[in-house]
Amino acid sequence: MAYDPRMGYDPDRLLSDGDVSMLKPEGWWGDDGQLFREFTFDSYQAGVDFAVAVAALAEKRGHHPDIHIFYKRVRLNFFTHDAGGITGADIEGARAVNELAGRGTAEGGEG
Repeated sequence: MAYDPRMGYDPDRLLSDGDVSMLKPEGWWGDDGQLFREFTFDSYQAGVDFAVAVAALAEKRGHHPDIHIFYKRVRLNFFTHDAGGITGADIEGARAVNELAGRGTAEGGEG
């Protein structure tokens, strides 16, 4: 997303596409100024439980992804709104989610 002074974006916090490519955790993809990953589950309830755990983790960390729940799939999008794209906070949030998923039954998908 391009810098737009009307939105108060902070381009100094944004990571370049190259930085995102280098720093993104395993299973995550960067596209259109967002970092995203899809997780698949054995049941709908397992996906919902994972989404709730991600929400609790996000509250604790103070940085929240968009969470989309589909049947047996959960897609997460990290994006720092006030910076207008992907920042270090998004990379760290994605890493924390990977750690959480490693303790459960989620299988990362590519979308």
